[in-house]
Amino acid sequence: MSKNELLLASTSPRRRQMLAWMVADFEMMSFDIDESIIAGEKAEAYVFRMAKSKARHALQGNEHYKLILSSDTIVVQDGKILGKPENEAQARAMLQRLRGKIHKVLTAISVVNPESGLMITDCCIANVPMRNYSDEEIEHYIQSGDPFDKAGSYAIQNESFHPVEHFSGCFACVMGLPLCHVIRQMKKQGISIIDDARPVCAEQLDYACPISSSVLSFTDQITCCD
Repeated sequence: MSKNELLLASTSPRRRQMLAWMVADFEMMSFDIDESIIAGEKAEAYVFRMAKSKARHALQGNEHYKLILSSDTIVVQDGKILGKPENEAQARAMLQRLRGKIHKVLTAISVVNPESGLMITDCCIANVPMRNYSDEEIEHYIQSGDPFDKAGSYAIQNESFHPVEHFSGCFACVMGLPLCHVIRQMKKQGISIIDDARPVCAEQLDYACPISSSVLSFTDQITCCD
């Protein structure tokens, strides 16, 4: 795809980097949306709504693109959505809450075809086991500044803190863009980028994904459509 054919509705450096592993050229834009949680809203409903809302905002004035891709990632612990920390105290509290436990990361993507109006929304869910890091390690990590633009206050790919152990799900989902889900849903919109994300994850993330084949085999699955 050319630069004028795909719009990523995000300016996240991580999502830009990850999409570039599969697509040579694309545009990026950010859109301000209300990210407030509706009272009683479940985590999956919320992350779906955020991805779709970003895609809808991106559609306005950008109908010339072949496809628009949006994404939203949340961390969920015991039913509570953990967002990005606003200060050191919040980051510390989140990291202590997650320590030594398993939580969920949900990343929803929306792929919309401006010409047809079809929007396909999908969600990847990963169970993330955190290691039992020390308070001292938490403080060093906070001082690095890395937690402050990340849901749940951590990055799975951070090599010095390495917060996660014995992980067996979609590594890219936890980073913010589940590559196989993107491949699958773009194909449903008539655009084929690459056939398999496993070589990408192996090269870029040093991760041998155990679920890629299963995800890509669900070619008829559409989790949600508008």
